[in-house]
Amino acid sequence: MKNNHYVTSPLLPSKDELSEYINEIFDSAYLTNGGKFVKSLEKKLSGFLEVEFISLFSSGTLALALAIKSQNLTGEVITTPFTHVSTIQALYWNNLKPVFVDMEKSTLNICTSALEKAINPETCAILPVHIFGNPCSVKEIEKLSNKYNLKVIYDAAHCFGVKIDGQSVLNYGDLSVLSFHATKVFNTIEGGAVISHDKVTKEFLDTLANSGIDKNSCLTGHGLSSKMNEVQAAFGIASLNLVNNAIENRKVSTIRYRELIKNIQGIHTVDTYDNITHNYIYFPIIIEPNTFGATASEIQNYLSYNQVYAKRYFHPLISESNLFKSCRKYDLTNCKEISDNILCLPLSHKLTMSEIEYIVDLLIKFKDNRTRTD
Repeated sequence: MKNNHYVTSPLLPSKDELSEYINEIFDSAYLTNGGKFVKSLEKKLSGFLEVEFISLFSSGTLALALAIKSQNLTGEVITTPFTHVSTIQALYWNNLKPVFVDMEKSTLNICTSALEKAINPETCAILPVHIFGNPCSVKEIEKLSNKYNLKVIYDAAHCFGVKIDGQSVLNYGDLSVLSFHATKVFNTIEGGAVISHDKVTKEFLDTLANSGIDKNSCLTGHGLSSKMNEVQAAFGIASLNLVNNAIENRKVSTIRYRELIKNIQGIHTVDTYDNITHNYIYFPIIIEPNTFGATASEIQNYLSYNQVYAKRYFHPLISESNLFKSCRKYDLTNCKEISDNILCLPLSHKLTMSEIEYIVDLLIKFKDNRTRTD
């Protein structure tokens, strides 16, 4: 196969439907400041995601930064180094100190026992990340937050449409933050959202997104201009009715990947659980170099040579960056092992069975060649 195979492919709306919305936007000349399409998307997403209060932002990073700002926090925030840098940058922009703890290897999410050991008088909040849309141990984290009187803000960038026991994972914690970046299951090109639990918090988040200016034009908060615009919202509205089918296609592809990979020694997949409604946002594999005969980096290079562009989410760990080396951290053995050996294979709503077979075939051939060479 000569086509390029990227780690994901954006969900694109119908050109005709989007054009109708764009024409309406041009006719009205109303581009931003909570227009018709932003309000409509909020309402539609509230129903689709089964949440009551949602605030839209121009990016997921700004959504997270202002979600944290809304909680008026000072001190340390316990989180994971196995995440995108945006998670940690949002803490720095709020003058908060990240504290890194280890993950559970079975889920790749923050380890609750490690989390509790890191709590001290300076701890003000927990910032767990639902890695690859696989939910954290939300009920255990809720118990810890109640026990120690801590705020919980979930980085739920990967969790569009994800449920636990039939309930939206976004309804856990004090706030949950989504990303609508083009790489996500649902996108508004760039964009994000914060899920809150009451009208007052929702209105304050909206105020923060409007540079701290509330609906009465009064300056009431230290916000940033981070409103979603009408074109972004129109893109989202035109895409939303495609999401369920896209997720179903991703599910079929994930199942096929698992069938083909399960007998390849030296490659493991991440555990899944029957009580979780997944969105199949990424397909990570964990490499055992000694058994497979090659490192994740070597496999990535080989795949790239064959036009298959896998990604090493998340390598290196944030805690290894010079910018964040001074952060307090606990034992990160599991994080380090996973980060060194993880590879996300291409997965999107457009991936075909023949493409999956081609990718897995490359893995098998590479392993066989390395074995013969050794």
